[in-house]
Amino acid sequence: MRFEISKVLDAIEDRVCTDPALARAVLDLAEVVRFADLDGGRPASMLRLGIVIDALGRLLEEDGVVVYPVVHRALLSDADLTSNERMVVRRWADDGLVEVLTNPADRALELADLLGLPMITRGRFDGMRDRFGWLASQPGRLLAPVLSAGGPALVPRGGGPLPPAEPSANGLRLLARVWHCPESGCTHYGGGGGGGAFADLARVERRDSGQPPPTLRTGAPACPRHDARLTDAGPRPRTEVLSVRVGGQIRRRFVVAADQAVVVGRAPERGDGIMLGQWLTDEARRWISRSHVRFELRGRDLVAQDVSTNGSGVRPQGSMEESERLPLADQKSRVIKPGDIVELYPGVQVGWAGTWSSGGVPNPTSVMAEAPTMAMRLVDRP
Repeated sequence: MRFEISKVLDAIEDRVCTDPALARAVLDLAEVVRFADLDGGRPASMLRLGIVIDALGRLLEEDGVVVYPVVHRALLSDADLTSNERMVVRRWADDGLVEVLTNPADRALELADLLGLPMITRGRFDGMRDRFGWLASQPGRLLAPVLSAGGPALVPRGGGPLPPAEPSANGLRLLARVWHCPESGCTHYGGGGGGGAFADLARVERRDSGQPPPTLRTGAPACPRHDARLTDAGPRPRTEVLSVRVGGQIRRRFVVAADQAVVVGRAPERGDGIMLGQWLTDEARRWISRSHVRFELRGRDLVAQDVSTNGSGVRPQGSMEESERLPLADQKSRVIKPGDIVELYPGVQVGWAGTWSSGGVPNPTSVMAEAPTMAMRLVDRP
């Protein structure tokens, strides 16, 4: 069972980060691990984070959803967690996959405010409405984990629909700049993560995370972990968020940065490429090359370049009319505009993250697939 739990924690690790471009919800990890009614187990369990991530995927109807965790530093030594779970949380902290704080609930509310994201919590925060107006105007952004006939689910406060994610004006301003922390080795605003006591346990080919927004709790941009005032190091390199849709279902999101192109294909050789093989039919696997389309930012333009054997196509503004499909082949490149879809093979598409209004995945891939039998039973779907 210990081996099974380790495999689940590895799967969960791929769904946590502090990259504002990829995160789909904010949560307080110390709160989530104590939702004992979700599985009737011990007082604290990291597996409950996987249960909540699965519930978020079902709510959004999207595969591969990523959450932005904040955590009280006391959880790193919490005796209610196993030694292995404590080691995992510490490694995540060293790698910059979570924010470690003394007041995580306040920071989670701030992040939800700055990034326009929902917050997974059972708290009501009635006393915080004057500071965070969205608690009153958009209560549906508070997602409460509950038990339902189909297993654990996330229910928007008030029962209304989940509002779209729209960063606030302060959030947009903070995310437009690069920030530097005066504390040596700061994970989020320094020279990068992975330098702590558990650096030797970091997993290979980790996803790079974008810099989180500073806190404005002190009135000026500050490091939420060290309470140190941050230095503005200049404009942040431009990024664009794209998503992969296979068979009408959104499978994952990824970021293209101004200084880093991304290759999408059946099985790109570069570790930072986007691998589609696990979602493809046999015929699609034969058509799509290991490295098929290269996406990069050139100035203000998003450019797609075909690097495949069999070619690709572009569907302007998402048109499914075959007469309007434009070929993209023989190392040719084309500027991709919002609404355009790059089609590697019929039904295998890449577009801007906002192109598709619905994920279309009623039963997303579970991060709990390798969990012990008891946890598996809890996430069964009708």
